[in-house]
This record gives sequence, C-alpha cells and structure tokens, in this order.
Amino acid sequence: MKMLRVPNSFGFTIVELVMIIILVGVLSALGIGLFASRSAFSPLLVTQQLASATLLAQQAALAGNSADRLTVEQTANSFVFTVGVGTTNARTFSVERSGTSLSGASLPLNLAFNATGEVVGGINTNLTFSGDSTYQTCISSLGAVYSGSCQP
Repeated sequence: MKMLRVPNSFGFTIVELVMIIILVGVLSALGIGLFASRSAFSPLLVTQQLASATLLAQQAALAGNSADRLTVEQTANSFVFTVGVGTTNARTFSVERSGTSLSGASLPLNLAFNATGEVVGGINTNLTFSGDSTYQTCISSLGAVYSGSCQP
C-alpha cells in the first residue's frame, strides 16, 4: 500500500504570528494616543444644558412662576446652571469643567425673564468656554441659546 504525503498546512508560520503581534501593537499604541488626549469637556453638552435651563426659566416666566431666573456660575469642578430663587423651587444643572474656564460675562451671571419669555434688559450675552479649544455660546435677548457669538 502506498502512502500519500500531505504537506503540513496547519496554522500560521512564526513570521505571520510575529507580523500580527507587531500590527496589533502599533494599532493599539495609536488608539491609546488618540483617546488619551481627549478632554471630558463637551461644548455641545454644556450648550444643551444651558439651553435646557434657559428654557425652563422662560417657561416659568411665561406661567407667572417665581422660578423665572437663571444663574450661571463656575465652581472648581463644574459649570452650574440654577433655575429659580431660593432652595424650595430651584433646579440645578451641572456639567464637569475638565480644565475649561468660562468668560465673557461677570460670574455669577444672573438672568431674569419677563412674562413674554425675553431676557429682562434686552441684551445679548456672549459666553466663551476656553480650554484645549475655545467655544462660544450666545444667550440672545429673546432667550434663545445657540453656538457662536451673538449677532448685533
């Protein structure tokens, strides 16, 4: 009986394994570098929280509620948006700062809304968040919150 010899074709060669290990190492080093430099600060999240707090204060003003005030302040670790006055009817929203600072208005910034939902005093307010990058947000005299600087 004649035996057929089949070439060994099981698994990978040592060269292929070493190349895969090197490739995975390079990709993981690049991936870690991309995520390590990321800041926890999110300008979009801050703008959304500010818009939410502003809308809540406007709705209170439209309803004739006493919680028609918005206070924006900066603590050691976060940005704090408080709607209302006192401790009984105040709602607080906060976003982690992560080394970012707030400028453009004297802090704490206090805004009051009238019965039509507009900012009392009728002025636009520019807020600038500065850190790894600079991000501008506007609170218009009509109470709208949007990214970018306020238009005259």
